[in-house]
Amino acid sequence: MTREELIQQIKRKKSFLCIGLDPDLAKIPAHLLKEKDPIFAFNKAIVDTTHDLAVAYKPNTAFYECHGSKGWETLQKTIEYLPKDIFCIADAKRGDIGNTSTYYAKTFFESMNCDAVTVAPYMGEDSVKPFLAFENKWVILLALTSNKGAYDFQLNESKEGKTLYQHVIETSQNWGTEADLMYVVGATKTEQLAHVRSLAPNHFFLVPGVGAQGGTLQEVVQYGWGKDCGLLINSSRGILYASSGFDFAETARIEAQLLQSQMEEILSLKKMI
Repeated sequence: MTREELIQQIKRKKSFLCIGLDPDLAKIPAHLLKEKDPIFAFNKAIVDTTHDLAVAYKPNTAFYECHGSKGWETLQKTIEYLPKDIFCIADAKRGDIGNTSTYYAKTFFESMNCDAVTVAPYMGEDSVKPFLAFENKWVILLALTSNKGAYDFQLNESKEGKTLYQHVIETSQNWGTEADLMYVVGATKTEQLAHVRSLAPNHFFLVPGVGAQGGTLQEVVQYGWGKDCGLLINSSRGILYASSGFDFAETARIEAQLLQSQMEEILSLKKMI
């Protein structure tokens, strides 16, 4: 998916919502465990009730890989089931050198036909560039994450007074462009979000942490709004597990619609729709 196609999707759906498909067998409704493929049944129901409200879905591969070959089959089925106009993010957090990164990229871009993959930048340029070699595909680079361990490395400052996340953002913009490179920026890091936006004014941010992790949509928009919106706000647990009963999919839609309606109001105020 191109940047322009993503922007048009945001305008058409009046939303910049990304739904994380992180299906946990210990949390999904018990009645689904009788299904041949409980995880796919859960994902299918969530997608069926929310696809008109979301511009992206983000399956976290860990929730599938842990089930072995069957989990990979479920992941493939889930991705194939997504509507063709949906931006599909493989949340795989890959990153290695040379051919290893190339084959990771082939896995998610060619075999699974995802639009984007999350990538860890720790090993530098030659671990990221192979992912950027695929036309109309995206790298979503970890920049400033929402977990408390982010303080261990990402906020450490060099002798020049630059944080590690600043080095990552500034350096990586030499590898890709606003048409193929996004950044992960946690919603719980609002005190740094404005700084991150100043470093990458035109790039899209994938923003986890709204809802269950404590981040708020209003603060993310206040400090992180960018060119052409520039935000994909991810919500996982707050939507997926809003109910554990037979009404789980309908309740998930209600939660997604609450976010989408707020986003529609913001897009209108920003004169994007």
